[in-house]
Amino acid sequence: MNKLLPLALLLLVLLSAPALNSSAFAQGAAEKQSTAEAQLPRPKTDISRFKGPIGERVVLDNGMVLLVKENHALPVVTISMIITAGSVMEPPAKAGLGQLTAGLLTKGAGKMSATDISEAIEFVGGSLEVGGGDDFATAKLTVLKKDLDTGFSLLSKVLISPTFDQAEIDRVKNDTKANIIREEQEPEQVAQKAYQKMVFGEDSPYGRPVEGTVATLDVIKRDDIVAFHNDFYAPNNCIMAVVGDITAKDAKGLISKYMSEWKKKDVREPKIPEPPKMALRRDYINRDITQANILMGHLGVTRENPDYYTLYVMNYILGGGGFVSRILDQIRDNMGLAYSAYSYFGARKYSGDYTVGMQTRNETAKTSIDETLKIVDKMKAEPVSDKELQDAKDFIFGSFARKMDTNSKIADLLTQVEYYNLGLNYFEVYYDRIHKVTKDDVLKAAQKYLHPDQMGIVVVGNLQAAGIK
Repeated sequence: MNKLLPLALLLLVLLSAPALNSSAFAQGAAEKQSTAEAQLPRPKTDISRFKGPIGERVVLDNGMVLLVKENHALPVVTISMIITAGSVMEPPAKAGLGQLTAGLLTKGAGKMSATDISEAIEFVGGSLEVGGGDDFATAKLTVLKKDLDTGFSLLSKVLISPTFDQAEIDRVKNDTKANIIREEQEPEQVAQKAYQKMVFGEDSPYGRPVEGTVATLDVIKRDDIVAFHNDFYAPNNCIMAVVGDITAKDAKGLISKYMSEWKKKDVREPKIPEPPKMALRRDYINRDITQANILMGHLGVTRENPDYYTLYVMNYILGGGGFVSRILDQIRDNMGLAYSAYSYFGARKYSGDYTVGMQTRNETAKTSIDETLKIVDKMKAEPVSDKELQDAKDFIFGSFARKMDTNSKIADLLTQVEYYNLGLNYFEVYYDRIHKVTKDDVLKAAQKYLHPDQMGIVVVGNLQAAGIK
């Protein structure tokens, strides 16, 4: 799995509501807009089930944000957590510290060893996972309702009192370094890491691998891990979503029972360096392989950008819609240059990227790049068709229900809705904003946010065969 692909790809961001204006001109314009919107085709999907708040929200005395969604169909409960303790919080010289810390939480806590924790959760048929990312770390617990006490006891131990045993630290570090060395031989990973560094800059947490490098892992000591945990693992730095056969009252009772010793802390904000200015940067990496791995793009938007819904629709048409997208249709179907070609906006908390990716034969790499730039440029030059716009909306509306068809997905969505300030009316807002996107909106967004003349390009392949210098 590509560790550099952000979680941000899994969720759409909130669009800001238009500012109110009491002038007669503004009121007239608003009436015309409402009339035009009423004439747009309504989504085919029944959205009545998505109306109202997603769940109940409460801020506890210890500062933790608790979100609860009851679902009593099955006696199962899932707890999903976001802890703002990702790589954005670590010093560049110790890259990988955030992920290493998260990965060690289940490797010993309190008086329990890694084996004890694993056997305890397996005995009740549950699961407990903790992982690190760029913006945040995550924790996930799933158990039967009857085993909630066991699950919460284990969850609280790994979050509050991890032991960070030196033998486990050494083992996890060695496993991570072995994986990093292995990825140096994988063209896709080489391309991805070079691309992230090119777009965001080597000093940005978004420009380096969340797992760090062999060199940075070697300088991380146990004291660094303990200090990172002490600094950032705090209830007021967490979001917890509880979904399933449970009430908000019961959820609060379990938190009070098992996490009462977890106290508030002063948590600093991350310092994100300014990314490099967009320019025609190139990174050509020679490898003796038959296919060229190509990534091209530039800085994009954050998750809170007010144009993100429009960009989502636009990118579905351009390169995010699979076989119906313009890029894949032209590059694969019409020209036979690549089996796969795609684009996406990777929107994170503090920055983002717009990326086009593909694999093609070395000999057709230059042609594929040139043709892709033409397709992106055309997106800026003329409106999309009525059919393209409606097909994009129909797919987006139709696929939305699959984002919340399990307790696990709902729990993850709730934490991210809270983290990115989307509001508990997110589902209603989602449909409303997508529905209101027009062809003119798509054209304006393309003209504002797509910059084919400033795209950085990374190619990993046989450069001689590709004719690239």
